[in-house]
Amino acid sequence: MAYQISDECVSCGTCAGVCPVSAISEGDGKYVIDADACISCGTCAGECPVGAISEG
Repeated sequence: MAYQISDECVSCGTCAGVCPVSAISEGDGKYVIDADACISCGTCAGECPVGAISEG
């Protein structure tokens, strides 16, 4: 199951930088994860400084 980014996102971009498949991009007010590209590795969730990413 793909990961999701909540509204707690502060748009720091850390998650996008660590995603091994480039499934994360800057959206309107927060970063977003492309569910079709996400491989559910959890790397982004472990790196998010505000805990805004969870398995969705």
